[in-house]
Amino acid sequence: MKKLFMPALLAAALFAVSPASAQKKVTPGSEKAASQSYALQPQLSTLGWLGKKVTGQHNGNVQFKEGTVLVRGSQIVGGTFVVDMNSLKVEDIKEAEYNAKLVGHLRSEDFFSIDKNPTSTFKITSVTPLKGDANGNNATVTGDLTIKGITQKISFPAKVGVKGGVASASGTATIDRTKFDIKYGSKSFFESIGDKAIMDEFTMSFNVIAKK
Repeated sequence: MKKLFMPALLAAALFAVSPASAQKKVTPGSEKAASQSYALQPQLSTLGWLGKKVTGQHNGNVQFKEGTVLVRGSQIVGGTFVVDMNSLKVEDIKEAEYNAKLVGHLRSEDFFSIDKNPTSTFKITSVTPLKGDANGNNATVTGDLTIKGITQKISFPAKVGVKGGVASASGTATIDRTKFDIKYGSKSFFESIGDKAIMDEFTMSFNVIAKK
């Protein structure tokens, strides 16, 4: 009798575990299917830039054109953002003629070649938890940034969250412009440029709002 009882008990235990195991199994594409797309709100989102040189610095902003944020549960898991490069502005120069001159230079082939590349894009490839950040960031965002038709992978800390049908992300990304063929005034390529040098890295500070 014991010989029959033990196999039967084992079979019952296996059948009892199977449903729970099936629920945990992740099939290809199932995570993507579970994500919801939130629409970027360009009028509520901001994107500022800061570039430094030996003798000072300049700052300004550009506008988001469109975008989506992918949300799974209460987590941001992806997203794609399009920036309207034609909206580029300089904020620190108040004199109109000098302001227009700098904007024109930034639009030129020396920098962003905006006539040929009217948009830049960023596509999130991963969002991973970040703990103990002094600035309150709770995630590391990694993605593909495309400027002047050149795509490079970048990572940066950010504060992200989803609440009440609104997804938000804020932070500052540091970008090496030379990786996007923006070499004008770079000491890495023009060693004798002296105090006319412009730093290779510039920063983009963002505050993104997307709604369900």
